[in-house]
Amino acid sequence: MKDYIEERAINIAVYIIDNNATVRQTAKAFGVSKSTVHKDVTSRLMQVNPALAKQARTVLDVNKSERHIRGGLATREKYAHRNELNA
Repeated sequence: MKDYIEERAINIAVYIIDNNATVRQTAKAFGVSKSTVHKDVTSRLMQVNPALAKQARTVLDVNKSERHIRGGLATREKYAHRNELNA
């Protein structure tokens, strides 16, 4: 694996852990795709730093388990905002 890919994988994992970030937020911050973020954290990072990979995976698992709640809150906010504009 190339050095810059290893470095990116480590930086992505640190970002996810420090900011409790989702895959989408991380992808946007690093200018890469969601697939790249997921691949970096799940497979590439396990080869470089397994302990860091497990920490990042824990954060992503929590985010995944909460995503249906976030989606509902976003929908509620969307329609609340629409109602304010139409009132």
